[in-house]
Amino acid sequence: MVLIHTTSRSLELSHFDLRGHELTLFLNQASRFAVPLFFLISGFALTISNSQTGYKEFLKKRFSKVLVPYLFWSLFYYFLVYKDSDNLLKALLTGSASYQLYFIPSILIFYLIFPFLKKLTYLFKNKLIIIFLFIIQILILNFDYQYHAPLFPYPISVAMFNFFPFLIGIHMAKNQEFLKTLTKKFWPVFTILTLVLAVFIFNEGLSKYYQTWNYIYFYSQWRPSVLIYTILVFLVLYLPVNKLPKAYLNLIKTLSSLSFFVFFIHIVILESIYKYLYKSDIIFFLAVSGISASIAYLTHKIKFLPKLTG
Repeated sequence: MVLIHTTSRSLELSHFDLRGHELTLFLNQASRFAVPLFFLISGFALTISNSQTGYKEFLKKRFSKVLVPYLFWSLFYYFLVYKDSDNLLKALLTGSASYQLYFIPSILIFYLIFPFLKKLTYLFKNKLIIIFLFIIQILILNFDYQYHAPLFPYPISVAMFNFFPFLIGIHMAKNQEFLKTLTKKFWPVFTILTLVLAVFIFNEGLSKYYQTWNYIYFYSQWRPSVLIYTILVFLVLYLPVNKLPKAYLNLIKTLSSLSFFVFFIHIVILESIYKYLYKSDIIFFLAVSGISASIAYLTHKIKFLPKLTG
């Protein structure tokens, strides 16, 4: 997600000279799995970590980890960074206090209905139902990508764009033995398909922009191609992560504990330094992610702060 935002800023400052910045565009497009994958991993992680608690206990536990930091950072960006935002209530409901926050209200919607969705995943045993839901998701994404006219306002529309990744995440978590067998058998195929699709998504964004001169065609991750790409990225990453030595897994856990804070703070870091570093995409990205992670690490040394800041 940091790579998406740093390369997006570089493309904006180039006045969308995509052909003159093809590497920047490729990095931007190849990273477009970030938000859909967040929904997929959320469904997966909620399923494997969910204990047999009541609905109220579940909501209290989950909302305290997401809603409190979301409110804190929304107020931070609303009052201190982007002072010309929508009215405060609208900003909180739609995630518009800062542009990276837009999908958090949608994930909260899934949290609200997760206990009910989990009970319905037995339906996924029927392959026809999986295919039907996949086709519905493809049609919704294609309509939005072609016409840029969401059927519903945020955050409902974003939830509609991501219902299949969230559901397939739940399904995968319930069938991990099959998932391990599948990825072990077809990992080379999934890897090749992922690389091919990354190139396709790059060309899709490039060509549609020059056909229409509308930057939304390469900014949007709500596309049928990105949905398939996201699922493939998950399948490619799943097997190696499960085979990592314990030392590397501990490193991933540490980075994971900092990632939510990095997600929230990186925009203000980006806004502070882009004037000096944006001409070099790699340096710009490393600076934003490195400074954000360093602040996250120091903040997590203060016991009470992570509960507030993520």
